[in-house]
Amino acid sequence: MAGTKTNDFQDMLPMMANKLGGDGLIRELCNGFKLLMDKERGVITFESLKSNSALLGLQNLRDDELMSMLREGDLNGDGALDQMEFCVLMFRLSPELMEESEDLLEIALQHEFKTNSTR
Repeated sequence: MAGTKTNDFQDMLPMMANKLGGDGLIRELCNGFKLLMDKERGVITFESLKSNSALLGLQNLRDDELMSMLREGDLNGDGALDQMEFCVLMFRLSPELMEESEDLLEIALQHEFKTNSTR
């Protein structure tokens, strides 16, 4: 079942990128992050992922699958995903999108973080 979810995701992300453009795709990824994050800590924890995963259609994932997702995206080893780690993980899960839009991603991320740092 988890493989099906991954395949569905991989098919949808390039389509979303084409439809929304770089800025729109980053906005949607940020919205997804906010849905899954622990509101008090501002990161995605195992507990927040487990309790909020149904919002994104992931309610059938087992605990070990959720932990595997966290470990795969946890670049700094703190046991949680911050917004950047989440976005990087989403793009890593879609190799087709990475091949097609690596430059678009870089531009959109620079713009997003520049916008957030001036607020």
